[in-house]
Amino acid sequence: MTATLDEKSTDSSLSGKRPGDAIFRGTTLAASLLVIVFLAGVAIFLAVKGAPALDAGPENLRDKANVFALVGALLFGTVLAAAIAMIIVAPLSIGLGLVISHYAPRRLAKPVGFLVDLLAAVPSVVFGLWGIFVLAPRMQPVHEFLVDWFGWIPLFAGPASGTARTLLTASIVLALMALPIVTAIMREVFSQTPRAHQEAALALGATRWEMIRMTVLPYGRSGMVAALLLGLGRALGETMAVAMVLSTTGVITSWNIVSSQNSNTVAAFIAQGYKEASPIRVAVLIFAGLALFALTFLVNFLGRAIATRGTVKG
Repeated sequence: MTATLDEKSTDSSLSGKRPGDAIFRGTTLAASLLVIVFLAGVAIFLAVKGAPALDAGPENLRDKANVFALVGALLFGTVLAAAIAMIIVAPLSIGLGLVISHYAPRRLAKPVGFLVDLLAAVPSVVFGLWGIFVLAPRMQPVHEFLVDWFGWIPLFAGPASGTARTLLTASIVLALMALPIVTAIMREVFSQTPRAHQEAALALGATRWEMIRMTVLPYGRSGMVAALLLGLGRALGETMAVAMVLSTTGVITSWNIVSSQNSNTVAAFIAQGYKEASPIRVAVLIFAGLALFALTFLVNFLGRAIATRGTVKG
């Protein structure tokens, strides 16, 4: 028996030194380091090219005192639009994830899952055109309703936009764009709930919803948070659809999301201002891009960290 154990240990030690394993390990390590180098290169480029914006005057900063005031206002609009999108996405993605993983029969769940995943393949320009020509005209009466009945809330202070090309409309478009990735993660998280836990709850007399509430949702809590954070990162970085939908006439200065005069994001600001920008304004745009890069990286890193922690605990 001792000889057999020695042979097994020898075989395992030799297998760990196979050329294929060493090549694979080196390749994956090199790929990981290459990604880090690319990210660092992007950050350094944005920092160097955006540095002249620190000396820009109010005439190049939309009458703001300095570049930090301008970028801060743009980041506020970006985060506000993305946060509203996540408020819309959260119940939809949880519901779709539960329907696909626990409620719908398999022959129906798979087509529904495929249809939701296909939304991720739709180009941003298509979402932008849909937002302008389909969603915005139908949202205009909604804007007026919100201003008339809920104008006392800062979000709906008005005046209502005549075109509905506002942060509210852009948030709905962002929600539709972030829905596939959030739903896909939710679906996988819910499907990984231990079968024994679910069967035990049902055996004790729980209904299907009670079983989901007691086992599936608590088990997948960290995964749900990670999914929403990753969807938030997707919404924060979206450019073309937001730039097409928004009627950006200024910089956001309040919580109002139903007025065209109070709607702008970093992505829309860069996309619409780069074409005819002077060198100093290009530096301002790049500095805004650096701020958006840092914010998006932070949100995605946090989402990945939470997802990894939840996987390890599960």
